[in-house]
Amino acid sequence: MLTRERAAAEAASKARAFKSVALVVGSTGIVGAALVEILPVPGVPAGPWKVYALSRRPLPPWSAAAASSSSDPDAVVHLQVDLYDTAAVAKALAPLAAEITHVFYTAWFYNYCWSDAEACQRNHAMLRNVLSAVVPTSPRLLHVSLLTCSNQLGVVDPFEPVAEVTGPYSEDLPRPRLKVECHDLENALHDGIASRGGAVTWSVHRPTTIFGFSPRSARNVVSSLCVYAAICKKANDTLRWPGSRVAWHGFSEASDAELVGEQMVWGHLGPAFAKNKAFNCANGDVYKWQQLWPMLASHFGVEWSGYVAEDQRFRLEEAMVDKEALWAEIVREKGLVETELDDITNWSFVDDVISAEKEQLDTMNKCKEHGFFGFRNTVRCFDKWIRRMKADRIVP
Repeated sequence: MLTRERAAAEAASKARAFKSVALVVGSTGIVGAALVEILPVPGVPAGPWKVYALSRRPLPPWSAAAASSSSDPDAVVHLQVDLYDTAAVAKALAPLAAEITHVFYTAWFYNYCWSDAEACQRNHAMLRNVLSAVVPTSPRLLHVSLLTCSNQLGVVDPFEPVAEVTGPYSEDLPRPRLKVECHDLENALHDGIASRGGAVTWSVHRPTTIFGFSPRSARNVVSSLCVYAAICKKANDTLRWPGSRVAWHGFSEASDAELVGEQMVWGHLGPAFAKNKAFNCANGDVYKWQQLWPMLASHFGVEWSGYVAEDQRFRLEEAMVDKEALWAEIVREKGLVETELDDITNWSFVDDVISAEKEQLDTMNKCKEHGFFGFRNTVRCFDKWIRRMKADRIVP
């Protein structure tokens, strides 16, 4: 039986076949899943990459990563661990310490039964547990990338300190005032790597509304809207716009999940003056929901209607409350992957996105000035992810 030291030495020797070894935390989330797919691809900068993919829950049945890991087990290794369990995190990550060169932290866990204070406390603890287990014990560690959001993932007041700024919003504006007394995740990152005295660099990435594939993600707008359209089709209803006049007629912006992943990789590989900074991450264009709504309807062969009046607005969270049986019928009739409605939708989150009462746009100038020029066409991006959802039989 191998001793712990010998096992670690053999793991380190095997890791030398890979130039970089990534720990992707939150690997079944919308950006984490994109990173797990991007990093092992030949030709990705700093590759070849080995990926340790951490998630709280087991791989979902539709996961493309599940298939790739079975055919190439050395490139992608999946680990299941509750990040809130300090001992479990330390035990899971200890055998990897000799290998890890990069941490991509994309996890965010939120239960709507929690208060904002509890959400802050739990997510801060999750990040702290990972950094405590990796930073002091990983001699090859070079960089930690942290995914947050332009509004701190909904646990802040809406940009109160910059209310007089018309936008676009830059990374250098004051951070929004926290609703509750809790630590900012970005501050937790700085605290977590401080022991390495600057030897480990960091980057923070702040996307807007993310368009991507992982239906399990609580932030997947595309997944929820596809399900809404499919239910309207089944019920012979019109695909009605539930949101605000501002969101329908005004400009919005989105972040392609793959683009966010690319920026997180660049966060380490970019020039030295781009290290240790926070960056917005948006597609680089703007769109109106009135452009995307007909496209969504067309994919599901359903009639649609746009914004009518304030008294015609409604919340999907309320409209979809009794649709579980209808969705189960759709899954059965169309031969879809078996899913529960709550597994692949987050109506409350979508309601928040499409009920905006003012335009909020971020600038990408800082990112471009530091050497990252990635972009996406948002309309094509929206179409791409709907097609992916349909191809993987998540929606009909």
